[in-house]
Amino acid sequence: MSAIITQGLCKSYRPSFFRPPKPALSEVDLEVAEGAIFGILGPNGAGKTTLISILTTLLRPDSGWAQVLGLDVVHQAATLRQHINLAASNAHFLWCLTTEENLRFAGRLYGLGGRGLAARIEELLVLFDLGPHRRTRFEHLSTGLKQRLALAKALINSPRLLFLDEPTTGLDPIMAHHIREEIGRLNRDQGLTILLTTHNLREAELLCREVAFLKEGRLLATGSIQALQASLGLGDRLTLTFRGSPASLDYGRLPGVLAHEVRDSRVHLVLDRAEVRTAAILAAVQAAGKDLPAVRVKAADLEELYREITH
Repeated sequence: MSAIITQGLCKSYRPSFFRPPKPALSEVDLEVAEGAIFGILGPNGAGKTTLISILTTLLRPDSGWAQVLGLDVVHQAATLRQHINLAASNAHFLWCLTTEENLRFAGRLYGLGGRGLAARIEELLVLFDLGPHRRTRFEHLSTGLKQRLALAKALINSPRLLFLDEPTTGLDPIMAHHIREEIGRLNRDQGLTILLTTHNLREAELLCREVAFLKEGRLLATGSIQALQASLGLGDRLTLTFRGSPASLDYGRLPGVLAHEVRDSRVHLVLDRAEVRTAAILAAVQAAGKDLPAVRVKAADLEELYREITH
């Protein structure tokens, strides 16, 4: 079952009355499976925040349509808001309220109250290590604490679908690691569907099962990292480091080699499937009368996919 479906989604902004509209999204077709952690990646100005704003009912599309949890984001927006939540970077809250008061205020907006809301607030204060700051007014919180409060607020209504816009921006490495672990736990233990945007490609690699690449409002590619790697033919990297000169082989004709480069005592190979080809390549090296070299294997990572797709 799909948690998110969009077809032909378009949105434009008019910089001024005298200038033509500038497209922010153009014909975006997207599908996110229920229970997934799905990443939206792309450079600044790609349309990531516009897409999330439409999916969370904060903006209306100019054309096309979108369903979230089976509900139309325009015509069933009020019902949909009860089942989703959003944590955005550069979070803004009522500056004069304390951390605890802001969480209570957010809970009441969702119709929560009484002991249930009080218990939920305590859980979130513990989860995000906000207990020592429960009576600190928002204006006095650091950037990292504000971001942790934004994440706590986003879970106040126990949503079925959570939208995260740059979830670890402004956090120190320890808290960022804690937040990533919590995102994974929520998905794993509660089946929470999560859609996130991030500039941290390592973070996306750790968290996301599938990703989509946006550039200038257009969806360029979507799928798992492995499937995208295969479709683009990027291959795996195999580096052979010899003690002396490399083995005298026609490396380009070895099985599975897509590209190769000989540099000093090293041979760099791009293979279609390193786990299948490495043994045969090492056997060819040994047959050429060379001692087995030091071997380093590296799969094409998300950074390489990002660079290949968006540039």
